[in-house]
Amino acid sequence: MTTISAAVFHGAGQPIDVRSVELAPPGPHEVEVAIAAAGVCHSDLHLVRGEWEHRTPVVLGHEGSGVITSIGAGVTDVAVGDHVVLSWVPSCGECRYCKLGRVAQCKTSQEVIAAGGTLFDGTPRLSLDGENCFHYLGVSSYAERAIVPESGAIKVRSDAPLDVIAIVGCAVATGVGAVKSTAQVPAGATVAVIGCGGVGLSCIQGARMVGASRIVAVDLVPAKLDVAAQLGATDVVDGRSGDVVEQLAELVPEGLDFVFDAIGAIATTQQAIAALGIGGAAVVVGLPPAGQAARFDPLCLAEAEQRILGSNYGSCVPHRDIPDLVDRYMTGELDLDAMISARRPLSEAGAALDDLASGSVLRQLLLPNPGLL
Repeated sequence: MTTISAAVFHGAGQPIDVRSVELAPPGPHEVEVAIAAAGVCHSDLHLVRGEWEHRTPVVLGHEGSGVITSIGAGVTDVAVGDHVVLSWVPSCGECRYCKLGRVAQCKTSQEVIAAGGTLFDGTPRLSLDGENCFHYLGVSSYAERAIVPESGAIKVRSDAPLDVIAIVGCAVATGVGAVKSTAQVPAGATVAVIGCGGVGLSCIQGARMVGASRIVAVDLVPAKLDVAAQLGATDVVDGRSGDVVEQLAELVPEGLDFVFDAIGAIATTQQAIAALGIGGAAVVVGLPPAGQAARFDPLCLAEAEQRILGSNYGSCVPHRDIPDLVDRYMTGELDLDAMISARRPLSEAGAALDDLASGSVLRQLLLPNPGLL
């Protein structure tokens, strides 16, 4: 067992507890990663707010990067010393969805890792005061070290800055993938993105990368709209200035080809559907609290041949897409630096989640091992 510092969540309404936990060595087809940086994402916030259920205590964090420090039996894809970006959907490679190439929908990962809070063998590698402590989405990156499945540690080029590329494993893969893989937006299309956090800004960059003719950014925070314009938005809509759908209609009177809801609130999903033109698609990218229901007019949807698409993890194939996105950052095609608003020590995990909840920040990074940077 190794003693590490980690941010532990004990249940809704309780503060984040940064403390010592025990970490067992990696088992077969598992690796140990020294965490260089962990992104602070709304999926962690949903858990803390009690909007999603999870076994506790649990070490938070599902977005991160680091260096392989140890490998278990049978590991062949990575080696000690490799730089990796962590994927929160480690694929089993054997279920129906993995074999169909839809690895973001891996059934075993969803049933065992996401639902159970363990690794693939159904047990955790974390313990707290002699009792089980659970993993979050097979990652638990708010910690000095993590044990993850081999398929969840994606090797990337070693010259890429480990702190910056941490956000590729969730926000960037999700947002860019929603545009390129889920919606398959063609060049020349008109696009709007509702919500300009890490995922929304990645959607905007994805739309720019595929050659969309019009990219409208929607948010309530002017500073976020400024960043959106920097990253490729051709127009911005301040949601405080009036009805969002009406403002979008003024900019694109015929309706939009694609609207991405990067927030996942019921109101924003309904706005996305209402702003579509003929043949348009609303893409739900942000994840809402469990049990919510949106309303739309199915007759309008049918008559206008519109679609509502769900996008989980940007329909990405992590081993293919994550290294490619890192390469695109290194060549300057993808701007990740503008999306990062703060770097903080692991001890500030709770404060970072509070700031995320305020809506005033972009992607924040926790740095459990600053010496790796």
